[in-house]
Amino acid sequence: MAGHEHHHHFSLCFCDLMRLLWSLVVPCAYLSLLLTLLLLLLLMGVRMWLQGRRRARRAQDGGPAVAFFHPYCNAGGGGERVLWCSLRALMNRYPGVSFVVYTGDQGVTGEQILEGARQRFNITLPRPISFIFLRHRVLVEATSYPHFTLLGQSAGSMFLGWEALTAFVPDLYVDSMGYAFTLPIFRYLGGCKVASYVHYPTVSTDMLSVVRERNSRFNNADFISRNPVLSAVKVVYYCCFALLYGLAGSCSDVIMVNSTWTLGHILALWRSPNRTSIVYPPCDVRAFLDVPLEEDDEDDVEEGWEELGQELGSGEEKDGRGGDRKCHSIVSVGQFRPEKDHRLQIRAFHKLLDRKEGGLGGRESLRLVLIGGCRNQEDEERVLLLRGLCDELGVSDRVSFKLNVPFEELKRELVDATIGLHTMWNEHFGIGVVECMAAGTIVLAHKSGGPKLDIVVPYEGGQTGFLADSEDSYAAAMETILTLSPSARLEIRRNARRSVERFSDQEFEFCFLAATESLMTRLER
Repeated sequence: MAGHEHHHHFSLCFCDLMRLLWSLVVPCAYLSLLLTLLLLLLLMGVRMWLQGRRRARRAQDGGPAVAFFHPYCNAGGGGERVLWCSLRALMNRYPGVSFVVYTGDQGVTGEQILEGARQRFNITLPRPISFIFLRHRVLVEATSYPHFTLLGQSAGSMFLGWEALTAFVPDLYVDSMGYAFTLPIFRYLGGCKVASYVHYPTVSTDMLSVVRERNSRFNNADFISRNPVLSAVKVVYYCCFALLYGLAGSCSDVIMVNSTWTLGHILALWRSPNRTSIVYPPCDVRAFLDVPLEEDDEDDVEEGWEELGQELGSGEEKDGRGGDRKCHSIVSVGQFRPEKDHRLQIRAFHKLLDRKEGGLGGRESLRLVLIGGCRNQEDEERVLLLRGLCDELGVSDRVSFKLNVPFEELKRELVDATIGLHTMWNEHFGIGVVECMAAGTIVLAHKSGGPKLDIVVPYEGGQTGFLADSEDSYAAAMETILTLSPSARLEIRRNARRSVERFSDQEFEFCFLAATESLMTRLER
């Protein structure tokens, strides 16, 4: 009897609980519906306001406008070369369209930015452009988010994109730096056509593999890789972020990627194959075609090299390929970012010096030159740490750092180099690798990503360079290159130069214009 009363009392309590929940759910449902409607009305109002501003601007200017979102346009990397070549191509093809660049650079003028592009890339735009200087670039700085960096930067890019959109409403928005979360803002709030050029996916299956396998890398801290629980949490975080990233990226009307490796990841994440195409980034290969490929003898200096050395101002140095061959220069070209893995270059070079100790010429016959751009104070601090590593390994006397150098100095260093060095794991493409091959250096690149799939590949059955993936394999490959006969080196260099013609500025402009033609044609109507 007592059990029956207890069961009846439990049933009454359960029914009361359900009635209470229902009494709460119904008002919450109505409130949620009301708030959703208010939000939709707000978004529609914002969209109408922004479209009204665009119509007013277009009536005043008398034509459409294209805006590029590139917060670091004053940097000296391959992404900036894509920006300036894209602008040059569109300006030449569409004279009735005006162009704008959203930049977060402070303390510089538009004229100084354009002059920097001319000095670094040998690119001059055919007519003026406008710059919108954004004040909150710190929102996309990695240093602003010690934890959950990807999520923080992506959310920050949305706020920075909103600042850009409210400052200027374009007809076509082009994300040329990989901030995919700005795309839905410009498309759905600004009512703009949107296009994107993807250098590197913000998240990839390779990144997931690194975390799953608990490997320590620049984007997977040691304390996480050692802890199975934290690793599992990070895998879930990456999976959720990848879903959001795919939804944001799929908003793009036209998607351009820079390599086969990037194409595979973007197709897997954004799932828009009909709108996606490979547009290899522009590499200034023509500027290196005046570099002769004849291999010098040990004791002779070719007349052509003497003339070129004098022309480039390097006649005082006889330590490169164009000198007396007493010194072999190993050159690395790439921004001083953590993923470029300059530490691997220095450590591999140290091992090479150990192998050469006591040999012909010894350590004095080799030098490592690290050339790259510094975007901010964090990059400059990274260079100081690299200098410290050189001191620690005792190679500082054989390693040189050259920061933000003009194009002519870059060309001079590549002319003098024997080996072009690249160490970034899963590099999306590798413009520096292409430039080294065009200049006639023998490339030693990382055995992954763009260099492996697109660049350092056989050309008409002939070898175009070398690949490695560890300190020992890099040191061994460098030693192999240095011991090759002059004729063997010459054959590799010839193959490499012929193979990189498909990465020229002209080829990029042709493919870029073809990819964006449908959008640009609609703008001019």
